[in-house]
Amino acid sequence: MNLKKALLLAILPVVLLNPVKAQQQNLVHYANTLQGTNSKFELSYGNTYPATSVPFAMNTWTPQTGKNGDGWKYQYFENTIRGFQQSHQCSSWVNDYAVFSLMPVTGKLLVMDDERASKFDHKNEVAQPNYYKVRFDNNITTEMTTTERGAHLRFTFPKAAAYLVLDGYTKMSQVKIYPTARKITGWVNNCRWAPQNFKNYFEIVFDKPFKAYGTWENKTGKITAGNLTDEGDGRGAYIQFADGDVVQAKVASSYINLEQATLNLQTELGKFKSIEDTKAASTKIWNTLFNRVLVEGGTEEQKATFYSCLYRANLFSHRFFEINKEGKPYYFSPYDGKIHDGYMYTDNGFWDTFRAQFPLNTILHPKMEGQYMLALLAAQEQCGWFPAWSFPSETGGMLGNHAISLLADAWVKGIRTFDPQKALKAYAHEANNKGPWGGANGRGNAKEYNANGYVPYSQKTLGATAQSLEYAYDDFCGYSLAKAVGNKGYETAFGKNMYNYKSLYDPGTRFMRAKDENGKWVEPFDPLEWGGPYTEGNAWHWQWSVFHDIQGLINLMGGNKNFTAKIDSVFSQPSTIKVGGYGQVIHEMTEMKLINMGQYAHGNQPIQHMIYLYNYAGQPWKTQQHVREVMEKIYNSTQNGYPGDEDQGQMSSWYVLSALGIYSVTPGTDQYAIGSPVFKKVTLTLENGKKFIIQANNNSKQNVYIQSATLNGKPYTHNWLSHHSITNGGILKFEMGNKPNFKRGLAPQDKPFSLSKAK
Repeated sequence: MNLKKALLLAILPVVLLNPVKAQQQNLVHYANTLQGTNSKFELSYGNTYPATSVPFAMNTWTPQTGKNGDGWKYQYFENTIRGFQQSHQCSSWVNDYAVFSLMPVTGKLLVMDDERASKFDHKNEVAQPNYYKVRFDNNITTEMTTTERGAHLRFTFPKAAAYLVLDGYTKMSQVKIYPTARKITGWVNNCRWAPQNFKNYFEIVFDKPFKAYGTWENKTGKITAGNLTDEGDGRGAYIQFADGDVVQAKVASSYINLEQATLNLQTELGKFKSIEDTKAASTKIWNTLFNRVLVEGGTEEQKATFYSCLYRANLFSHRFFEINKEGKPYYFSPYDGKIHDGYMYTDNGFWDTFRAQFPLNTILHPKMEGQYMLALLAAQEQCGWFPAWSFPSETGGMLGNHAISLLADAWVKGIRTFDPQKALKAYAHEANNKGPWGGANGRGNAKEYNANGYVPYSQKTLGATAQSLEYAYDDFCGYSLAKAVGNKGYETAFGKNMYNYKSLYDPGTRFMRAKDENGKWVEPFDPLEWGGPYTEGNAWHWQWSVFHDIQGLINLMGGNKNFTAKIDSVFSQPSTIKVGGYGQVIHEMTEMKLINMGQYAHGNQPIQHMIYLYNYAGQPWKTQQHVREVMEKIYNSTQNGYPGDEDQGQMSSWYVLSALGIYSVTPGTDQYAIGSPVFKKVTLTLENGKKFIIQANNNSKQNVYIQSATLNGKPYTHNWLSHHSITNGGILKFEMGNKPNFKRGLAPQDKPFSLSKAK
């Protein structure tokens, strides 16, 4: 006993001196990368794929069930896998780029993706952020783990012929085989939005000798045995190993050149001898992140849903920069095709992610967010426009000019790595001119919007009402940044337009409606009809897109009573679908009907903030009730885990923030609206070393209502929380109950930010 006591006393100082290591929990197993993968064109449960990755990696690796070029690269209901591919895809609707794949084959050499596809059962599959493993019915086992720009794979073959097939995917590719060095190099250029000189260079090094090898092409399946190199449309390679071999492959890639791909492999994978070593490093990265958002209490399923969502909230944007021999960042620009020093991030559609994914980054990753703002301005210089949806170059996808939301939000939250005057000048160009790519590259109909306060609706300006509302919010962000840095000229210019939403409110129908070029309401009008002047929604959904001035919207609608009754009506309306301008049922309509919450269409972005708006109108308890209902009813950790497209981390970030008990209704301000936390305790460990603890005493599935709150020991009645309250560290403590507190949080100062004052 004395010896045990002595050993305990000897160990104790080490534990006390290193509390982080002592307390770090293994949380990575909670995250299921199959969440949301049971999706198809007609119905999305996420439109995700099981990306094995580290946070914000340059590329991810995933099993491939779909054919080459199919946007649905992995669908849970399929039972065969065609390859294991390097991926960058941020949406099924825009496909993928810079892809190549590896596929193990046993018995006869089969190269075409239909022929080589192997059957599997999900019970023989492990899918976590740090590690993917599957055993096929033919007894081949594939394992994968990754680094920022590379991957480590292991293929275990049965006692039969062992082949590995490299597929160049779509478009042009090159392969070179080096039998003595046991490696393959090459490049692929499959990409829709990139300069002509874009290439993804790769190097793959194996730990076992080659028994045979050759090249092939994936249009006809022609095989050229013994060939060492080939270049052309869909060129690939194959290698044969000894029968029953266990083969490890290290692979890394670069957008700059082959030498950098080699350097990336050496830097990121050179020190790892086995796949277990690489997996351990990835596991440490994910566990460090997950322990920075440590949840306590709640069910095992709630933890699984939370960490699955936290995983996916930390995938996009992808790093597009690489590290040179001197240890400095540089990158191939997807905008001008040249090499530049510094940082670049891509693969993100800001219409989706300005709402929650980037605000979450300002809390968890302010250093990266600072790099991102520099990258935004660099992209603007190289492209002539801010990216709206980069993939990897500007696609102009969706609507709005939301780069300014990211910039303003970063600045007001103390992230000041960039020149704000430069950002304002660039946004002024953005807000007054239309670019050549897509609906959101620059501003369509800027002249009419500036003159009338709205974009006139016609068959040539589909989505005009939605555009007008988002333009007004973006102009608020320009105003917010200009005011913060003392630029009176831009403050006045953008301030004039940020109230333009008022021109589209019709007091007769009490909806945001379309006007024609003469200022008349467009008839006929049915608030249930999708499309036309609304993008991916109807009037019930777009009514609430006044993120910066909810009080102004309340005033337009005749006060708190009318406003809250209107939100209530969203839930009490039947889930009727009228296809309207779309002419057919689209998946967003199906998903709204499926969740059966009236006209509340959480599966798409426009209405996702709506349930937090009760906070602005004297009924915060309804926010608390609805937010918990949404998290409980329509999110889970399974293949059916989302109520619609997950969209580059936006839907996951909505869940993560909401589970913490907050949400970013108005990016461009330093406030988060308060909801109802899922867990009894959350400890946020910030980059600055401070901790912010959210404690919800007596929390349960029934006890969703906030009875009282304190912040750092002082009574706290506000329905909002400042960003600086989080980053300064402290404790936000809630007392929860099963009945609303109808008296808490009703004073004017308890309402979250709005431009307007209550009437």
